[in-house]
Amino acid sequence: ILNTQFMLYQNYPNPFNPNTVIGYQLSVGGYVQLKVYDILGREVATLVNEYKPVGNYNYTFSTINYTLPSGVYFYRLSSNGSVQTRKMVYLK
Repeated sequence: ILNTQFMLYQNYPNPFNPNTVIGYQLSVGGYVQLKVYDILGREVATLVNEYKPVGNYNYTFSTINYTLPSGVYFYRLSSNGSVQTRKMVYLK
């Protein structure tokens, strides 16, 4: 089943150091959460946690404010009961 409420795009650049851009598109406005998790599923950052209207968004995730080791991370967008997750790689 395709999600028509939003689309979560692959981050760029990927791999990244220290910044990467995460883009998403909302076709239905709603409460949005964009979070980053480590390979073990532990939440390491909340990037967006608020209502967003219909539109295209880009969020620049910077590791400068976090002490993160190199490795695989996942970013997850949830809105209106739907969830999408993508993988990104941080290389120091």
